[in-house]
Amino acid sequence: MSITLAKALRTGSSPCIAFIGAGGKTTAMFQLARQIPTPVIVTVTTHLGIWQIPLADKHIISDIPAALEEIEHGLQGVILVTGSIDKDRTKPINDNLLDWLHEFCGYHSIPLLIESDGARQRSLKAWAEHEPPIPSFVEQVLQVAGLTSLGKLLNDENVHRPELFSELSGLKVGEPISPEALIRVLEHPEGGLKNIPTTARRVALLNQADAPELQAIAHKMAQPLLSAYHSVVISNLKEEKIFAVHEPIAGIVLAAGESRRFGQPKQLLDWHGRPFVRAVSQNALDAGLSPVVVVTGANAEQVGAAVMDLDVKVVRNDEWKSGQGSSIKAGVLSLIQPPPSLPQIRHQISLIDNNNSDVEFGTHPSGVLREDAHRRSPLGGRAEVGGAIFLLADQPQITTSVIRALVEKHAEELYPIVAPMVVDRRANPVLFDRVTFSNLATLEGDVGGRAIFHKHRVEYLPWHDDSLLLDVDTPEHYQRLISSDT
Repeated sequence: MSITLAKALRTGSSPCIAFIGAGGKTTAMFQLARQIPTPVIVTVTTHLGIWQIPLADKHIISDIPAALEEIEHGLQGVILVTGSIDKDRTKPINDNLLDWLHEFCGYHSIPLLIESDGARQRSLKAWAEHEPPIPSFVEQVLQVAGLTSLGKLLNDENVHRPELFSELSGLKVGEPISPEALIRVLEHPEGGLKNIPTTARRVALLNQADAPELQAIAHKMAQPLLSAYHSVVISNLKEEKIFAVHEPIAGIVLAAGESRRFGQPKQLLDWHGRPFVRAVSQNALDAGLSPVVVVTGANAEQVGAAVMDLDVKVVRNDEWKSGQGSSIKAGVLSLIQPPPSLPQIRHQISLIDNNNSDVEFGTHPSGVLREDAHRRSPLGGRAEVGGAIFLLADQPQITTSVIRALVEKHAEELYPIVAPMVVDRRANPVLFDRVTFSNLATLEGDVGGRAIFHKHRVEYLPWHDDSLLLDVDTPEHYQRLISSDT
C-alpha cells in the first residue's frame, strides 16, 4: 500500500507550498488539499482552467483583501481564490492579495497551496523569462514532471515551449526525449530550479509513472536529481499512488568507544589492510550515503586520522564515557541545521501576542509566526536528510548491498525504522527516519537506538547473511570474524 502525497512531501499541519512544472500540478495541489487538515486555501499566480474550479468546495473571485475578510469566521473545506474569469480561464490574483493571504494563513495556521506555473496541458515544459512566478515566502516548491512524454518527440504536441526545452536539454527539436535530457532540464538554474527561493525545500515529483517501465526509469533518475532536490517522489497521481520517496540518507559511524574489553582500539584493527573505521566509512560512501559522519571519542586523534582523507565529517563526542547514547545524539545533532540566532529568537518573542505567550512558535520567512514551524523542527533546526543509517565501527563486514537495501525499503513508505532480520534476530545496521531524530537526540547512557523502538513502527528487512550478527568485543570475536570472512 503506497503512502499519501502529504506524507511523501513531509508536510506540517499548515504548509505553504508552490506547485510548478507540468504533468499533474493541479492534480497534485488539490489531492494534497484533500489529505491535510482543512480549511485549506488554494490560489494561483498564473491562469487556471475553469473546468478545474469544481475541484474546490468554494470559489472566491477577488482582487482586494476586503472581499476575503468576511470568510475569517466560517472557513470550511478547500477554498479556491482566483482573479476574475476570462473566457475559459481564471486570472491570477495580484501581489497585494497574495501577500494578504499569506499573512492571513500564517496567523491562523491555515495551509496555503499556490499553483505558480502554466503548461497548456502538456506533460513537460520549459520556462519563459517571466516564469515561474513563485512567491518568495513559500516553504516548499513541488516541481512536477510528467513521464509520459519520455521517448516521444520534442515538439509542441508533447512539450510546452519546445524550443526553450531544446536549449536547456541539449536536444534538437524533433528528437526523442530521453531521461537524461529531462534530468538536465530539471537541474538547470534556468529550468527546473528557476526562481525557487533559496530557503524553500525543493521536491521533484516524477509523475505519470503508470507503467513498470516508467517506474524503473524514474528510480534511475532519482539519484542524480538528489544533487539538486531535497527529495524525489515517484507517483501516478491519477490513481493516487506514490511508489517511492527518494531522499538523501546519512551514514553515522559510531566510533567513540574505548574498547575496554578488547584491550586496544577496535576502530583501528586491520580489515584487508585498512583500519576498521576506514573500511566502514568507505562502505557507507560506496553505498551512496550522504553525508557520512564519523563520531569519535576515545582515541579521537588516531581514529580521526584513519579517515582524514575520506569525504566524511568527523564529530567528536566529549561525552563518550557516558555510553553509546551520547554518540548517537552527537551524530544526529550534526545533521541538524543550526538553531535560530538570539536576535531571531528575540524577534519571535516580540511578535507573540500576550494571549498566546505560552505557545511555542517558529517564524515564517515573511516574519509571520507559524505555529507549525516549531513542530516541524523540534530540535531548533531542520535536517535536510530523510534519515540516517547507524553503522558500528566494529562491523567492517557490512556490505553495500544491505545498506542500499535498507535505503530502498525506506523509500517505499518512509518507514520510521528499518532493520535487517536474520532468521529471527534483529541485526545491524539500522535505518532511522528523520521523524525519529528528536527521540534519538534525547538518549542518555549506554543505550542504542533500540531504546526508541517502542515509540515508532519498525519495518524488518529479511536478510540471509548471518555475518550481520557478528561484532567484535573480544580478540576471540575478531578471530571469528576473520575466519568467517575467509
